[in-house]
Amino acid sequence: QVQLVESGGGLVQAGGSLKLSCATSGIIFAINAMGWYRQAPGKQRDWVADITSGGSTNYADSVKGRFTISRDNTKNTVYLQMSNLKPDDTAVYYCFTVWGGRGYWGQGTQVTVSS
Repeated sequence: QVQLVESGGGLVQAGGSLKLSCATSGIIFAINAMGWYRQAPGKQRDWVADITSGGSTNYADSVKGRFTISRDNTKNTVYLQMSNLKPDDTAVYYCFTVWGGRGYWGQGTQVTVSS
């Protein structure tokens, strides 16, 4: 059974930082690409960043230079370090992966950035 469990969200002031974690089980984490998405109230879910099994990363323009995605294959966990947060970053953040031809989402973690 594939499970993705996000944690680390919270309330932070603009300019602050947060580090999100996504612990996985039921997949061979080391060979899987992982992604982070976010969904603000009333908006669609948007891609934020992804990381390949080899550690190559990609970022949405809106977070480039402020967010860093990383992975720890010994802990089957992917991270999203978020710095210089802005009110527009307020959203529920989800991690995502594909395994066995199916996409899997975590339950999400709320990030709220106050101005």
